[in-house]
Amino acid sequence: MSSLCKKLGSRIKEIRESKGIRQVKLAELINMEPSNLSKLENGNQFPKEENLEKIANILDVSISDLFNFEHKLTQSELIGEINTIVSKLPKNKLEFLYSVLINLKYIK
Repeated sequence: MSSLCKKLGSRIKEIRESKGIRQVKLAELINMEPSNLSKLENGNQFPKEENLEKIANILDVSISDLFNFEHKLTQSELIGEINTIVSKLPKNKLEFLYSVLINLKYIK
């Protein structure tokens, strides 16, 4: 399946777990077989539009929240984003950030 299916399924699972809802319960609430919800969360199946709406409503998020994958960047993507942000900082803020990072290095 596509990368979008995998990301969407992972995001639905992440939100469901953060709300303390078991997979079987969510499947019941959206009138779906638990095995089909499992396929969806594993990225092996793309949900129908009506099921996306049901999932979003039950999880109390917007449909667009289900497609918000930005917080799951790879290490390379994170480094790139950080480099972009850091390169635009004035010197005094860059020095402050440096001192924070040095102190983090020594925290275990």
